[in-house]
Amino acid sequence: MIPVVGYTGARVAVLGLGRSGLAAARALRAGGAVPICWDDSLDARNAAEAEGFACQDLTRQKVFENISALIVSPGIPHLYPEPNIVVLAALKAGVPVDNDIGLFFRSFATAQWQGFDVTPKVVAVTGSNGKSTTSALIHHILEQTGRNTQLAGNIGRGVLDIEPAADGEVVVLELSSYQTDLARHMTPDIAVFTNLSPDHLDRHGGIGGYFSAKRRLFAEGGPDRAIIGVDEPEGIYLAGQLSEGISDDRVIRISAAQKLSGLGWLVYARKGFLTEWRKGRQVGTIDLRRIKGLPGVHNHQNACAAYAVVRALGLAPKVIERAFANFAGLPHRSQIVADKGGVIYVNDSKATNVDAAAKALGAFQKIRWICGGLEKDGGLGALLPATRNVIKAYVIGRQAAAFATQLKGIEVEVCTTMAVAVARASEDAIDGETVLLAPAAASFDQYDSFENRGIDFEEQVTAVLGQV
Repeated sequence: MIPVVGYTGARVAVLGLGRSGLAAARALRAGGAVPICWDDSLDARNAAEAEGFACQDLTRQKVFENISALIVSPGIPHLYPEPNIVVLAALKAGVPVDNDIGLFFRSFATAQWQGFDVTPKVVAVTGSNGKSTTSALIHHILEQTGRNTQLAGNIGRGVLDIEPAADGEVVVLELSSYQTDLARHMTPDIAVFTNLSPDHLDRHGGIGGYFSAKRRLFAEGGPDRAIIGVDEPEGIYLAGQLSEGISDDRVIRISAAQKLSGLGWLVYARKGFLTEWRKGRQVGTIDLRRIKGLPGVHNHQNACAAYAVVRALGLAPKVIERAFANFAGLPHRSQIVADKGGVIYVNDSKATNVDAAAKALGAFQKIRWICGGLEKDGGLGALLPATRNVIKAYVIGRQAAAFATQLKGIEVEVCTTMAVAVARASEDAIDGETVLLAPAAASFDQYDSFENRGIDFEEQVTAVLGQV
């Protein structure tokens, strides 16, 4: 646990008592604060009270008169689509509003660090897609090379649940826009921006607000090094804002869509090969085509980002290549779950938006595509150019029929349930084809999470293949 500093003896309100909220309350108490907790859920309040936390309705008038700060769980919208009444009350009362990410950055460094030979570092990864794989890959490389490392944030453990830093340790944080948007303190040593595509637009008041939430990690975080994906205009803009000139190697530009050139520090992937350029000359290359845990162009972008981070930390290209080779990938992210009769079954349940699904579709040939769910803003029009490898789509979800009508130009079958979709796709598939779950939609119409959706896919595949 990371005890929170700066609130000894102070009453600090905690809104939302899920994983991060309870962790924040524990860390505040460990640092000497007095947490005052609230959640709309009675079960959540009971769980907090069972741990000895006081619960008080934060919607009541004058509740913030003796409160020093309000800590808001990332899952709670605070400004859009409409102001949260508790957050608004705190702001009107002049009470600072923060979240667990802000608490982490203000509390992670301690006086003990003065005795370390190597100062610990924090790597923070954000972006629309690829955050989890990039973060996990960085963590994996560091583990493989014997470095002390912890993985936390939107993946692994909560940021305040990790252990205090060890000498020379590298903490890798995956941070969503929900986490970067509200944090009052963000001081990563290295920050990564993978890419940007429309997502969570209602939460951020549009694409501009969404990008702004991501940009805060760099503009306000002031990292020593920034790794920026430049395959979208926003990334190009961000890299330009952070750089002092064409040879400024504090900014490492990465791409999986184009060959980069110039005198800066550049890492790009083309035709399956990762290449590093620095000061106008090539200094490293890796053949990514043989790495089973990183299939497709989207994973090659993740590889570029992770490579850039660990190069900035001083690792050699050959060392990184060896670590790449035994990376197994993450569950529910282009994960090969079965291979039978020449048919490959791939679980990419994490492809919850159009851009992620398009990248998954581009990673495989001859696809039997399982898609559908709770459709996000913007429709599916931008996805259609990526369906050229799709033989047939099998649509799931409560609104499967409406979803199917948007899939112009490909054969579609409305299946509604995962069981029917997997069974029908398996019946149709022949040697050389791929049955791919890449929903292009949220899971919440049928499942509690994308993980549960992916688990259902795997279970249905196991059941179907067991009958073949």
